[in-house]
Amino acid sequence: MEIICFKSKHVVITYDDELSLGVASAIGFLSGNDFREVVEACLHVIEEYKPLRWVGDNRKLRAIRKADQDWFASYVFPKLAASSIRRNGTIVSFDVFNKMAVEQLLERADDLGNMIVKEFESETDALAWVSQPIDAVEQP
Repeated sequence: MEIICFKSKHVVITYDDELSLGVASAIGFLSGNDFREVVEACLHVIEEYKPLRWVGDNRKLRAIRKADQDWFASYVFPKLAASSIRRNGTIVSFDVFNKMAVEQLLERADDLGNMIVKEFESETDALAWVSQPIDAVEQP
């Protein structure tokens, strides 16, 4: 059953217990405190529900400022690497600046633990990939 865990003007975060799946659908331009609030809400859902799968729907998300990218790389990547998530599907933004920012962030991710990250153009493809069975010996 899917439940809404967090909702604001910038994001809706849901969790589906049957699929062990968290989904964050973001919209607009987020920076500074707004960006951190959304990311912290995602981290809270990950900590509370311990999902194996995550989908970040960035289609309507705008550019990410350099300072926010730096914070994400230093603060969030280590938390994600230590989390329960094994498959993380990102639906790429229609905004070219967001797309570039996410690509730059992923290049900075040295160690994501057991988490595999893939980018997708569609929600259908992202959900199909994350929903596949997770092999206990699957490596990133």
